[in-house]
Amino acid sequence: MRAILFPAQDVIEVVELADPIAGPGEVLVQVRASGLCHTDVEVLNGNYGTGAYPLVPGHEYAGVVMDVGPEVNTVAIGDRVAIDPNLNCGTCVNCAKGWVHLCDALGAYGVTTNGGFAELSVVNADAVHSIGDLPFEHAALAEPIGCVLNGVDMAYEPHQRHALIFGAGPMGLLLGLVLQARGVGDVTLVEPADARRNLAAALGMSVLHPDEIHLRDMVQSVDYVADATGRANVVADALGYVAPGGTFHMFGVCPPSARVEMSPFDIFRRQLRVVGSHSLNRNIPESLNIVQQLQPKLDQLVSHRLSLEEMAHVFRNGLPANALKLQVTL
Repeated sequence: MRAILFPAQDVIEVVELADPIAGPGEVLVQVRASGLCHTDVEVLNGNYGTGAYPLVPGHEYAGVVMDVGPEVNTVAIGDRVAIDPNLNCGTCVNCAKGWVHLCDALGAYGVTTNGGFAELSVVNADAVHSIGDLPFEHAALAEPIGCVLNGVDMAYEPHQRHALIFGAGPMGLLLGLVLQARGVGDVTLVEPADARRNLAAALGMSVLHPDEIHLRDMVQSVDYVADATGRANVVADALGYVAPGGTFHMFGVCPPSARVEMSPFDIFRRQLRVVGSHSLNRNIPESLNIVQQLQPKLDQLVSHRLSLEEMAHVFRNGLPANALKLQVTL
């Protein structure tokens, strides 16, 4: 099979590998769509865990079951499926709490073992979820939407009626769409790029440029504020927009070395919640329901449909202009 391979840190190749074989409890999936996440770049650069090279990256993918291994009776050849990439031990304290995404030994397809930037992928049978007749490109968004849902479940409260999201990249846009689906009537995205602001507006959200004066009128007045940029300076500024009794959601991924200054007294006096969220937590079925609801809006989020070679070029040279969600389609 053809695949993108990280043979070592900061090295990327498109190679021919032996076709994987489904073992006991596993299934073989023909990958049809696989999305790029910034995590993939961090894995390539050696900034995400200890590295598991050589590695086939890709953890946002969907395809067709081509074979099933021994002891598999819940999945059949020909099933159209999306993949839950997380791998957990099942025995640590966090797994016992149901927080499998916080497992002490958390792994993932495409991060610690071979994933979806390949023609074929072997995964555990319990990692695949039926997508019915959903387009593969939409079903491959189930993983990032699962991350959004985990964050919303942690940070959103039903009384919140106004959301302010900093960053209108793919994850910021998905966060806004999910909040709308949860009943938030006023979702505003703050974004400097014209094309991304225009898309957010087309998707039914309010938009602001970071330099707009009107944004300053929202200081300490928003129920739910989220950072979807992963930039420490944006986080520091965004905290100031949370209303008394409101929530700040740390959704973007800042570098591990980043630090933000905040006032403990301000958090105390205004009774603020500061909430982090990481990954998804066994919620792909719920995510697929959201995917179904959001069609055809999701078509506008997939900006580039690429071959394996073209995706390797992106890894080497950076995102193309006006990129949103990039996917390998096979």
